[in-house]
Amino acid sequence: MSLRDDYLRYQIPTGPEPLGVEPAYARGSWIYDRQGKAYLDLVAGVSALPLGHRHPALMEAARRQMDRYWHTMVYGEFVQAPQVELAREMAAVLPDRLHKMYPVNSGTEATEAALKTAKKYTGRPKVVAARHSYHGNTQGSLSVMGYEPRKRPFAPLIPGVEFIRFNRSEDLERIDRRTAAVILETIQGGAGFVEPQNDYLRQVRKRCDETGALLILDEIQTGFARTGRMFGFEHYGIVPDILITGKALGGGFPIGAFHTSKEISRTLTDPPMSHITTFGGHPVVAAVAAETVRQLQKLELDRRALEMEKHIRQNFKHPLIGKIRGRGLMLALMLPDKRRADLLVRRALERGLILFWLLYEPRAVRLTPPLTVSRHELDYAWEIISDILNELA
Repeated sequence: MSLRDDYLRYQIPTGPEPLGVEPAYARGSWIYDRQGKAYLDLVAGVSALPLGHRHPALMEAARRQMDRYWHTMVYGEFVQAPQVELAREMAAVLPDRLHKMYPVNSGTEATEAALKTAKKYTGRPKVVAARHSYHGNTQGSLSVMGYEPRKRPFAPLIPGVEFIRFNRSEDLERIDRRTAAVILETIQGGAGFVEPQNDYLRQVRKRCDETGALLILDEIQTGFARTGRMFGFEHYGIVPDILITGKALGGGFPIGAFHTSKEISRTLTDPPMSHITTFGGHPVVAAVAAETVRQLQKLELDRRALEMEKHIRQNFKHPLIGKIRGRGLMLALMLPDKRRADLLVRRALERGLILFWLLYEPRAVRLTPPLTVSRHELDYAWEIISDILNELA
């Protein structure tokens, strides 16, 4: 029986037609399967591998910590050097009001913790989220997801959530003095990499200040140099009250975190253990995450993301690509319809190029390569993409 047969027999897939690549080895922007076929990876684990696969500095950080100790105690009880080091590195790249960090195991856990903190700090019952938003799949995160077809099978969800339209200023009156928090993606991911327009985030920030609501920004996808700045909110001249991170922070290891002020963070210590996690801030993961943050700065990958974006926009041109949405190396090719988007992803995989979809926008094809991707690799990818688009025209 083959590995694929056992996969289908013993594991629970996420859909009826998984891509089915069987990785044997990976390095840089490339994955090699069990038959030796090479795949250029333009998805990077869905934005989770900013330095690509098996970056030497991250491998060394993991080995060094594994030689010392692994898990020793639930988060927050022992003073563990990798956790402190990671928190220090994050404080160095974030505004002062976001200097306190709480690490967890995933982005959706960070969302849960942020929502709990906002409700407890404000004493208010209501949360405002955006239509077509995505913040994770646990019950609280699902409750602030703005896409009913994905939520409906799991109802009833957590009450007290109202939805506004992203980029629609007239909806901001829904943020009132009963609102504990407004939670938004800095750039909407599942909706098709939709950017805020016309000072929208400044208007949200102003409305939150007027009503006393906290602003939570989800930077699980936009964080860590992917949009051309270390964090997406830096493009828009605002600072949130709570920042959610994940994906790229771990350099390929599982992690999530939320970041806030000293004042707001006290909410989680009174009463003690208001939020707890066993493996959050795992020493090996924290060591890799700290090194990831250092390498992103050392290699100036924020600047490089903008250079690669410019290269893509100048060269990825075809009549079937109506628009390229996004910023930096968080980009989506917008095709005329779902059928051709699906065929592009499937046929590219056959030719050794990994592309992927976005959750709610069926015409979009994701381009989120490692931030270390080369121009030569992008040109190679475009040869494959343009050939397939010519077939689909």
